[in-house]
Order: sequence, then C-alpha cells, then structure tokens
Amino acid sequence: MNVLEYLKDNIVYLDGGMGTLLQKEGLKPGEFPERWNVSHPEIIVNIQRNYFDAGTNIICTNTFGANSLKFDDEELETLIKAAIDNARTAKETSKGTQEKFIALDIGSMGKLLKPFGDFDFDDAVDVYAKTVKIGAKYGADLIYIETMNDSYDTKAALLAAKENCNLPVFVSNAYGEDGKLMTGATPVAMVAMLEGMGADAIGANCSLGPKQLVGVVEEYLEYASVPVLLKPNAGLPRSENGITVYDVYPDEFSDDMLEFVKKGIRIAGGCCGTTPEYIAATVQKTKDVTPVPVTNKNRTLVSSYTHAVEFKKSPILIGERINPTGKKRFKEALRNNDIDYILGEGLTQQEKGAHILDVNVGLPEIDEVEMLKKVSFELQAIIDLPLQIDTTDVIAMEAALRRYNGKAMINSVNGKAEVMKEIFPLVKKYGGLVVCLTLDEDGIPSEAEKRVKIAKKIIKTAKKYGIDKKDLIFDTLAMTVSADQNAALATLEALHTIKYELGCHTSLGVSNISFGLPNRDIITSVFFTLAMENGLSAAIMNPNSGEMMKSYYSFRALHAIDDNCADYIENIGKYLTAAPVTAAADNKDAAVSNTEYESELQRAIVKGLKEKAGELTIELLNTEKPLDIVTSHIIPALDIVGKGFEKKTMYLPQLLMSAEASQCAFEKIKERMADSTEPSVNHGKFVIATVHGDIHDIGKNIVKLMLENYGFEVYDLGKDVPCEEVVKTVVENHAPLVGLSALMTTTVPAMEETIKLLRKEAPWAKVIVGGAVLTQEYADSIGADYYAKDAMATVRYSMEMANANS
Repeated sequence: MNVLEYLKDNIVYLDGGMGTLLQKEGLKPGEFPERWNVSHPEIIVNIQRNYFDAGTNIICTNTFGANSLKFDDEELETLIKAAIDNARTAKETSKGTQEKFIALDIGSMGKLLKPFGDFDFDDAVDVYAKTVKIGAKYGADLIYIETMNDSYDTKAALLAAKENCNLPVFVSNAYGEDGKLMTGATPVAMVAMLEGMGADAIGANCSLGPKQLVGVVEEYLEYASVPVLLKPNAGLPRSENGITVYDVYPDEFSDDMLEFVKKGIRIAGGCCGTTPEYIAATVQKTKDVTPVPVTNKNRTLVSSYTHAVEFKKSPILIGERINPTGKKRFKEALRNNDIDYILGEGLTQQEKGAHILDVNVGLPEIDEVEMLKKVSFELQAIIDLPLQIDTTDVIAMEAALRRYNGKAMINSVNGKAEVMKEIFPLVKKYGGLVVCLTLDEDGIPSEAEKRVKIAKKIIKTAKKYGIDKKDLIFDTLAMTVSADQNAALATLEALHTIKYELGCHTSLGVSNISFGLPNRDIITSVFFTLAMENGLSAAIMNPNSGEMMKSYYSFRALHAIDDNCADYIENIGKYLTAAPVTAAADNKDAAVSNTEYESELQRAIVKGLKEKAGELTIELLNTEKPLDIVTSHIIPALDIVGKGFEKKTMYLPQLLMSAEASQCAFEKIKERMADSTEPSVNHGKFVIATVHGDIHDIGKNIVKLMLENYGFEVYDLGKDVPCEEVVKTVVENHAPLVGLSALMTTTVPAMEETIKLLRKEAPWAKVIVGGAVLTQEYADSIGADYYAKDAMATVRYSMEMANANS
C-alpha cells in the first residue's frame, strides 16, 4: 500500500522534531546535522525508531538542509543515501505495527529568488532537483517539502519534485504571527498555487505552536480540495543552558491536535521542540476519530505571490491596457523595451481598481517569448495583482507560466483539438485558470446553442487531462454589434447558459462589442451591465473608463454584493465628471496618480520603479542639494513603505523593491557627491552575519539592504560565520552595532556563543538578533540587547542608537 492509498481512509501521523533531539545528543553549534547520517547513524536510527514506536506513519529523513549549495555532489549523495538507509533501518527494527513510510525531507535552501533576491528561479529548481533525484534513486516513498516561507521558493521545490520523480509530494509552509508567509502569501494563495500544481497534501509547519496556527489551518480546510497537514512547534522557544526548550508540553499539544483532527486535518505531526512523547500522545487521543472526508471545495481561484482572487458572486475586473492591440504608444514601448511605461500602465490599472492584469505583448517584430517572460517578471516585482498570461504562442505561454509566482489566468484555449492538446498539459503542470473561447475548427458560431456545445466539448476534454471545470472560465466572445445586430444577444444567451446550466464561470472582452461605433464607452458599459446580469464572472475591460466603473459599482450595490453600499459611496464620486476614454489616450504616457505623494521621486521609490527613481533623481539634482533630496524625498518614501510594512498593509517584496529603487536614487546622488565637498549621510558602522552552521541568509540580506538605504556603513560577513570572525570585525572597526541571524534551532547556540564572546571582547557593542526560531524571551535568555522581529525593527532600533550617540 502506498501512502496516498493509506491516506484515503486513515489519519496519517508524521514524526516530530529532530534538531533539538540532536542537540541533546551532542550536536555542536555550527555542526551540520546531515553529516550525522554518516558519523552517528545509530543516534539517527534510534530517534527515528522511537518515532515509529510512538505511532508515526511517516518518518522524515535527516536531510532538511541537504542540498548542493551546502555539500558537493559526492557528499550530497552519500548523506542522502545514508539518511534513507537509517530511516529504513528504523522502520525495520521498530516494534510498531502500523503502516510505515519514508519521506525525503527537503527544507528551504535559504535563498531569496529574483527579483527580490539574487538567485534565479531555474537555478533554484536545479538545486532542489539534485536532492529529489537522489532521494528517489535510493527508495524514498514520498517527498516532503517543509518550512518554506516564500511562495516562489516553494514553487521551485515543488516543480523540481514533479519534474524529477513520480513520488507523492507533500508541501507545508511556515507562517508568521500575521498568518502570512515572510513574503506576504496568505494560506489561500498557497492553496491555489500548490493544489493547481498537483501537490498531494498541503499545510503548515514550524514557526508557531498549535494555538497560534488555528486561523491558518481553518483557511486551509475551507479552501483545500486535497488533504491538509499540520506540524506545529511545541509552542515558543527559549534557551536553557545552551539548549533550546519549548513551553507547550505533550498533553496540551495533543489536546490541540485532537481538535484539529476533528476539524479535518488528515496528516498530523510535530515540528521544533516536539519529541516521540508528543506524537504518542497525539496518536493515542486521535486514533479513534473518524477521518473527515476530503472533498472538492469547488473554489475557482487565481493568485499572486501575496493573495488569491476568488471568482464568485462579485464580478472580477481584468485590466486590458497591457496589450498592443489598437495602442500606438504601447507598441512603441514594446519595440523600445520601455518597461517603465508598461509598468506604469499596470500601476495605473491597479490604482483604478483592477483585480487582475491581462498581459499581452504580441508583436510580430519582437521576441515574444523573452518579452512575455520579462514583462510578467517585472510586473510581479512591483505589483501584487494576479496576472492573466495572454498569448497564442505556446512556447511563450510555458516560459511565462513556469516563472509565474502564483496561479495565473491562462488566455486561452478553444474548442480546436490541436489547441487543447497544446494548452491543457501546461494547465495541468503549472496550474492555472484557463480562459476557454467558444470557437472551434469551424470558427465562431453565430448561434448561442453551438457555442454552448463547444463549451461542453472543452469541459469533457479537460477532464481527460485531470482538469476540473472549476479551473475553466468560458468566454462566449463579444462580437461587434455594428456588424451584426444579433451579436450581443447570442453572446449573452450562451453566457447565461454556461453559467447557470453548466455551472462554469464566464469571462468577456466587453469592449469588442462597440468596435466601429462612436462614444464607445456608453454602449460598452450598458453591455457590461447586461452581461453581469446574465452571470458574467469576469470582464477584460479598461478600469480607466468612468462609465465602466459606474456600471460596476452600481451593479454590485443593486445586487446586495456591496454591504451597506460602502464601495459605491467611497468610489462613485471619482467618476461623476470622468470623461470617456478615447483612443487618443493611447498616445499619451500612462496616467500617474500623485495625490498620495509629495513628489514623483517619492512615488517612484514607494512603487519600486528603479529606473524611474534614478531618472527623477538626476532631474532633482539640477535644482536641489543632494542631502536635501535624501532627507526630503528618499527617506520619507522609505518611511512610508516601512510603516506600511509594520502595519501589514505592505509586505516584504514591496519593502525590497522600494529599497532597490532608493538605491538607484542614492547611486545618482553618490555620483554627484563624488565631485562635491558636501558631507554624505553616515549613521555609523554595523556588522552583520548569519551565525556559524547556518547557511540561510535571506533575512540578513534584507536587513543589510535596508540599513544601507538609511545611511549605515554595513560590514556583511556572509553566512556560516564563526563567532571569532564576528568579534574580530567588530573590534577592528569599533562597530557600535552587531546583527546576528539564525533560521534553525540547531544554530541558535552558535548565536549565544557569539554574544558571550562579544560581551568579553567588545562590551560597547549592542547586539541585535533575529530569525524564524527567535522570540523576545529567547533573545533575552541568550543575552541579546534587542530582538528584531523584522528588517524595519532593526532599522528603527539602529536609528535610535545612532541618534542617541550623535
């Protein structure tokens, strides 16, 4: 019996923590746990045997950090083979009689991917692929991808697993106290992406105790149509005599897990701080609970790297402006590689209320494959809306979908057998909500009945590829009414039938209806209203059009979708004097909303427009002093983003892109000041490092970037840094501030050792600590001066210290 067959009718139990148990067995600060597979196999086998004896069904191999960034190819294979052999020995020698399986455990490689970091997505896939291939080669029963705190990194690992083995894949993410991943993704966003890509079970692990994960779990259970897993920590950590301990004990932990299983969790285990006693207690209390059936939730979702958009009662607006059709200025931008113009169109549509952005860059004279990849990539760098990838080029489609961070809309497939054969495999592999055009080899039928017949054929064919109709959205094709007076009626009739009889969502490019007519916005907006009344789920439209937006807000208010007419009241005033949008607008630059910002440079930095920030800085240097630009434009912009980040209205990607935009501005200022006698901004020296034994440097790199933007001179020692090297750098530079980062429980003791040595050799230095496993209590127990929960907290404290010493 394989693990998926067993899962159908049973609660499946995972193991618990490994790192804290290895520490108790003598794992030294900075020592790689994976090497114990070879050097101390008897200890690994004993721990895993104890988990099996406690009732565990799935043991995770001791390979959490086993990847090619950490070990060369020969050692990597040796360690993974040994890890699987150890788990197999534990399985064979266990006294437990339950079904037993071995999961190849894969943790994050600790790199932030482009555009927010410096590691390429396909390089990340290659790193994970090496680990997957070795694990499959030596007999793992499944792949378990865990503790992932970034959606893009998660996608890279899952794609590597799917492309390089046929094993079941479980995926769990690590959520913060705000219920989101480090880079901002909500649980439903992860459900959309992971389920779309074919993960066999999904859920949450690490970071928090059971009670703190209630909201996350409930969201998974509400949206996921695959089994949900949970592997929480044993509460919050602290250090006692150099050992990490936790504040939730087996009885309380298992009580909490019992409640989760009753709600629908199908795979239960523990993470940091849990032991075989925790698993045994959980098994004992839940073994007689009847598993809650896993059902198809029938949720139609697309997602970006932060959030999901669900297609339900309220119509979804898909911005149509990133498309060269009929747009002279946009065509020029594509030919001239003017990405800033394209990004401006995207930002404007977001500000005007679009929920999704259509992205079409098809021009015969450009390389569409590269341009679609680039535009999608750059849009996702600064805009958190989901994208609709719109192309007839299958190669371009796959290239964009592969690198898309989330679950995209796919525009499009149709009833032609050849097209379905090309597009449906991409939908199955990468996930997506695919737009289905009701045309086939015979063209576009004039009759509604024939369009519905094509829709039925598409549904039937999609099912053969394993694509559910919740991931199909039908476009019944709005044809110009000036050429056929019955065109609108046929479109609306087909739309109504598909929505209410076939039970599928619908979409239209509504502006096509008015082609060739004067005052197009008037007839288009009325058709839009009629389409919504007939069950339109989404419209590809121009959110800059006042007539269209008036129809949208009015329809929602009249259909009891807008509670207390709140959205109507808030927004309708913007459109009372709005002039119709004409083709003349296409010859102008994309509209810029500047009402929220004191200057164009401030807006460019907040929005993460790097090239624009550099250009505007050069212009300002002609009229303002360099330091005045810093204090009046750059720092206020960073403060806007920083405060938004702290209030959870902005997330890490926005913080990083605005920081990079400000760096572009700073570079122009530095160039000017190199020829000037005017003093530069310097708030002091700051030494930063990821502690010995830890190769995860995402958090450290983010802090470094932010500190540099606020005027600190940062000495970045990198990752896996011995405590002696940290102390030496602090002493040599008499640095007043030190930042230490650690992601893993097993490396926090190295942080404590570094602090002890700093107290002895550099007593003047203030020590700031941060990382996923740390809390305020933990930081206090190891002697840190300040616990920073995120990058902005580090900046705020450092500025306080700099101001106090100035």
